[in-house]
Amino acid sequence: MIVSQKMVADADMNYQPPTQKMVLDVNYHHLCVASSADVAQPSSSSSSSSPSFRDVHRVSDSMSADISRFEPVMSCSDTVNDAAIESAASLFVPNIRSGSYADIGPRVSMDDEHIRIDDLSAQMDSFFKFPVPSAFYAVFDGHGGPEAAAYIKRNAMRLFFEDADLPQTSEINAVFLKELEDSHRKAFKLADIALADERSSVSSSCGTTALTALILGRHLLVANAGDCRAVLCRKGVAVAMSEDHKPNYLPERKRVEGLGGYVVEIDQVFYLNGYLSVTRALGDWDFKSPLGPASPLIAEPDVQQVALSEDDEFLIIGCDGLWDRVNSQSAVSLVRRALRRHGDPQECARELVMEALRLYSSDNITVIVICLSAQKFDRAVETCPRPRRWRPPSLNRLRNLLEGN
Repeated sequence: MIVSQKMVADADMNYQPPTQKMVLDVNYHHLCVASSADVAQPSSSSSSSSPSFRDVHRVSDSMSADISRFEPVMSCSDTVNDAAIESAASLFVPNIRSGSYADIGPRVSMDDEHIRIDDLSAQMDSFFKFPVPSAFYAVFDGHGGPEAAAYIKRNAMRLFFEDADLPQTSEINAVFLKELEDSHRKAFKLADIALADERSSVSSSCGTTALTALILGRHLLVANAGDCRAVLCRKGVAVAMSEDHKPNYLPERKRVEGLGGYVVEIDQVFYLNGYLSVTRALGDWDFKSPLGPASPLIAEPDVQQVALSEDDEFLIIGCDGLWDRVNSQSAVSLVRRALRRHGDPQECARELVMEALRLYSSDNITVIVICLSAQKFDRAVETCPRPRRWRPPSLNRLRNLLEGN
């Protein structure tokens, strides 16, 4: 993604010079454009090299399941199926507004891309019409170069909506939600295949993780393949809307080993077959092609749906450059405090990125904050404690002091 020195800002696009690259960071038809000269440069060229197998040791079967979960956060997976059905009694309609921020970090290149569309119906025009608020967000974290993430971003509307058989209806019910989930699963597979066919501009050794968030009325659908993460704030509590597909996440490790793959640890980082630090991604056809359907690296996303309510304040999505340094609850608490101070999701995203950099993140960092509350956060009124009135000591108190009592 092409970014400015510290952040990507919205701008109207009327003309795009040939030296510029369009960034699909859409907010009510506003597109962000940044020139190549504005790419933030790292303070040092500390790009991770390929792991040396001198330091490799096979992860033992006794690896604790605790490693697969790094923090205690609430999960909506147990209630998501029931919660995703529209309740006739609920009249909640989200008031959607968002902001994003991206930083190259200490890397030599920016391989992240993101999409931010607060009004999907307006963006898709006649193809996608919905009588309720609709929005779409995505984060793509590239590896092996920026080409795969950039390609998926450029073709996102076609891959995720036009070619994915998105159900067309004005009624949200259980059938529609199931079709919606199926269309997103199809979209991820189409995107993966598209990268295999795009050998002229995307190297077969290049890939990207992908996380998408679609809001239709009060329904939120999150699809994830890789180690980006989505976290919902529900009354101040972090609710996990995705799982990190890392090799040391126990369900993924079992799936990988069931297909004949293996997990190794190199310098405290876990790798799939000693090659990738994720177990799901789009692209990477050098890895996938020799194994075909038996490849332990897959593009199949995990999909979660939830019906939003007044308790759901905002959603944070970001790449692992954030989450490797800031846990989900800390991120939610930081954004919640920031919204009460200034109410600006763009500034909240910037503050999260700055916090990850302060904690020495070694990766590109991209964050999107999506406010859902029907009420805008008002600037908090800080109340100062009332000063205590000074009262002169009584004569008895003075006498006691003088007498040493």
